[in-house]
Amino acid sequence: MPTARTRTFGSGNSEALRLPKDVAYGVDVEPGIERSGDVLTECPPATSGPDMIARLRALPVPPTVEPRDEDALPERPGL
Repeated sequence: MPTARTRTFGSGNSEALRLPKDVAYGVDVEPGIERSGDVLTECPPATSGPDMIARLRALPVPPTVEPRDEDALPERPGL
């Protein structure tokens, strides 16, 4: 996981933090921020269910599906 150093700066009535390019999320992302003592943890927002399904449907479909082995589980006497 990349680690980078940066500085805070004033932006209006808020304190801002510029993310260096190698750790940035991209534009129009609203990360969540949690503070625990001196540690700030930030992460991108969770993907909603419909958004995740749309992203999964956009993935390429494999040309074939490999069938399972018929004898994947051996017969166990006494069960």
